[in-house]
Amino acid sequence: MRLEWAWAYRLGDATRHEPLQVSPSSPGRDTGAEQRVLHEVLPLLTGLTQRTAAGLMPAPTTVQGLETARLMSELIPQLRSRPDVDVRLAVADVLDYRQAEDAPVITFAPSGNTGSHDWFDLSVTVTVEDHVIPFNQLFVALAQEQSELLLDNGVWFTLERDEFRRLAVLIAESRELLDAPADTVRLSRFHAGLWDELEQLGIIDAQASSWRESVQALSALAELPDHKPPAGLDATLRPYQEDGFRWLATIFDHRLGGVLADDMGLGKTLQTLALFQHSREKSGEERPFLVVAPTSVVPNWAAEAARFTPSLGVTTISATAARRGHDVAEAVRGMDVVVTSYTLFRLEFTQYCQIDWAGLVLDEAQAVKNRQSAGYRSARELQADFKLAITGTPMENNLMELWSLFSITSPGLFPRPDRFSDYYRKPIERQEAPERLEQLRRRIAPLMLRRKKEVVAADLPERQEQIMELELLPRHRTIYQKYLQRERQKVLGLLGDLNRNRFEIFRSLTLLRQAALAAGLVDPAHDNVPSTKLDALLEQLTDIAAEGHRVLVFSQFTRFLERAADRLQQAGLAYDYLDGKTRNRARVISGFRTGTAPVFLISLKAGGSGLNLTEADYVFLLDPWWNPAVEAQAVDRAHRIGQTRKVMVYRLVAKDTIEEKVMALKARKSALADSVLDGDEMSSAALTADDIRDLLA
Repeated sequence: MRLEWAWAYRLGDATRHEPLQVSPSSPGRDTGAEQRVLHEVLPLLTGLTQRTAAGLMPAPTTVQGLETARLMSELIPQLRSRPDVDVRLAVADVLDYRQAEDAPVITFAPSGNTGSHDWFDLSVTVTVEDHVIPFNQLFVALAQEQSELLLDNGVWFTLERDEFRRLAVLIAESRELLDAPADTVRLSRFHAGLWDELEQLGIIDAQASSWRESVQALSALAELPDHKPPAGLDATLRPYQEDGFRWLATIFDHRLGGVLADDMGLGKTLQTLALFQHSREKSGEERPFLVVAPTSVVPNWAAEAARFTPSLGVTTISATAARRGHDVAEAVRGMDVVVTSYTLFRLEFTQYCQIDWAGLVLDEAQAVKNRQSAGYRSARELQADFKLAITGTPMENNLMELWSLFSITSPGLFPRPDRFSDYYRKPIERQEAPERLEQLRRRIAPLMLRRKKEVVAADLPERQEQIMELELLPRHRTIYQKYLQRERQKVLGLLGDLNRNRFEIFRSLTLLRQAALAAGLVDPAHDNVPSTKLDALLEQLTDIAAEGHRVLVFSQFTRFLERAADRLQQAGLAYDYLDGKTRNRARVISGFRTGTAPVFLISLKAGGSGLNLTEADYVFLLDPWWNPAVEAQAVDRAHRIGQTRKVMVYRLVAKDTIEEKVMALKARKSALADSVLDGDEMSSAALTADDIRDLLA
């Protein structure tokens, strides 16, 4: 639109046009009258366009787009109503420019790409007063953060609407994570949360709505079908356990898969056994379930099944085919549940693939958090209609561990690790995108059930934790300082390329942690140097055992645990011992549970998870680590359902050593897991070069 202004002076039937501004060559002008008119007209222009009123006067001006629409629909009618303004349009056929009165309507309908059981593509249509908005035009405007959009028919509308913002986010997510076409939202069977958001945004075609049946039950826990605990379950479920069973039964019936991520000690095994019993009684499932668990936990599954679901046929596979004398198919025949270890599952994966499984259950599923590992690949590739990950720590270090679990149990949720990393992991861990954190919580919520111990199990006995700060003995201190100075200089020189030198850096950090425990761990020449921690531990255990209590003692270093065993033997204190080399683990665990030995020495790797050891009411952690989930797992061997006494937890920390710095770092490391799983504020758990410098400060 070209806009020109002039003054019209009428002399009888003739009209003389003068430029807007007064010049010496324009005599006979009534400048006072002109100023009065301008004074009233200029405010009408202000705020109508992106220009100031002065920018539309006095020289001829060209406007376009929304400026034209606003001038034609708002300014021109006002000017025409004035007796001192004459508006002349050089073109007769002008669009009916106006602002839309009705809200836009968003419609989702099946696209031509639909047809897969696993994927469903919904094309997006936005209409304003029955006029379809070209998709690219709308989303380019949104991407450019325009406030309004003008349609070809002269109607314009505001883009500053919540539904447009949310739609743009959903389409961007679908493009970046799922390779969806430009004007499409792509869903899988696992996108219950995404479907809910689409329903809130607009109208979903009836054909598409019929596809929702397999995901609608996951919208909210309160809406789950009222599955009754199976008759063959020989246990009374607590209310939260009954909710957990209902959730498991629902996702099993819809063959969806998920992550049962209750806090340690809340009865995840019992809830899963209830599902197995339900599948036989209500679902008519005849195929066996496969449970894969850490080696130390395999016997516990058999014991719990015998206790709570005695009618189920349960077998454990605890040796290779060469040792047991038959293949997996023969071991499975006639069984309802088969339990094996991650090691045997990986070694005999080909045999497990030949069986038609009702479902795969991964206990302590953090064991497959590394997507590069053979264990992860086996769990991912095994064919089963239903997959469940059970873990109290679904994420220990970074978001890709969470991706690994869902890629096994709900493979359509986040199909590609690189896209997940770019869209979620990097922005969240760098604390750059709080809205992505909230979006991720919404996506995983329907497929992950997580309850905190202090919320749902208020009847658990009290747990009291205490940090015992120990001063290293003089000779021990001198040796530690020597190693600290040497390793600090070495590590600081490697931090320029953290990823490349990570192994060497962690080896130095491990050496310092061992030096803080016992000088002899880093050099046998120092075996005669007393260990400050072992002296303190023996003093504590002697008194605790004398009072009739029983104790779990954890360390990550088996050589240090062996030294603790030697000291206990010298002092005449009975103990049981479990590490990765222990034979007959089930017998050792049962021996402590039914025996009288006051102390159980356990390596974190071999027994820090999956065990029920409520016979003990004291826990000692000999060496801190910056992964808080590891310590929490160990403590919850004693502080769990079934414990009736107050649990005392002691963390032994050597003052002015790397252990003190580890304690501080651990507090920061727990923030990321809390932010994603429990809704706390966003933080980063990645171990950075600055973190390592702090450890060596």
